[in-house]
Amino acid sequence: MATLTVGNARVPYRTEGSGPALVLVHGAGPGSVMWDGLLDRFTGHRTLILPDLSGSVPAEDDGAPLTIETLAEQVNAVIEDAAAGPADVVGFSLGAPTVAAAAALRPDLVRRLVPVAGLTHAGDEYVRQHMTTWLALADVPDGFGRFATLTAYSRPFLNQIGHDAVEEANAFMRPTEGLLRQLDLVRRLDIRGLLPRITAPTLVVGATRDQTIPVENHRELFAAIAGSEYAELDTGHVVMAERPDEFAKLVRDFLDRP
Repeated sequence: MATLTVGNARVPYRTEGSGPALVLVHGAGPGSVMWDGLLDRFTGHRTLILPDLSGSVPAEDDGAPLTIETLAEQVNAVIEDAAAGPADVVGFSLGAPTVAAAAALRPDLVRRLVPVAGLTHAGDEYVRQHMTTWLALADVPDGFGRFATLTAYSRPFLNQIGHDAVEEANAFMRPTEGLLRQLDLVRRLDIRGLLPRITAPTLVVGATRDQTIPVENHRELFAAIAGSEYAELDTGHVVMAERPDEFAKLVRDFLDRP
């Protein structure tokens, strides 16, 4: 585990595996641990770099409101610190606009880009109401976690994994001060002005059944990045949990092209 100072934040990151660099950027939540179930699908031929950005449990900062530029700067600083650039970069949920902004601000550091289940701006009233409702549950930790699980996964997946696994998942999202700041950022972000600056080949991945950031937002992100490609999986928001093998193959096939 390495830690670097970026602006007002101390940002830790870890590395796994060997080979060309692949940076996995988490969404709102406890941090890079959300990728742990997928790591063995990449570590055989990639060096995975997993930063914990501001708002995550391992990161430290001054508690100021977050901006997408702040998180993007942290991603780029990690790539530079790891001497990994240009690196392939995948970002999930809030991590999707974060990596898009990182690629726009420092095109020299991003070789290929994969935003997953993301959005370009907070203009979708459904998304604003979803985040506002989630924030309103901050004083009810059990309700906060249950709301997160209920909207993060599709109904077929919840029924597939069963009651005990769902109950366990409810404990994953806790209303920490950092997570609340991340959710507040989702209500404010707007990266539309940055998107024309992206030069990296890009694959946008959407999720048909997403109840957190509905799929229309994923398609809008694809339409806004010139020359990008689009793939959509029939899952809820947490694509890599519902279809890990299919998701990993999709990403590998895109990144491994000549």
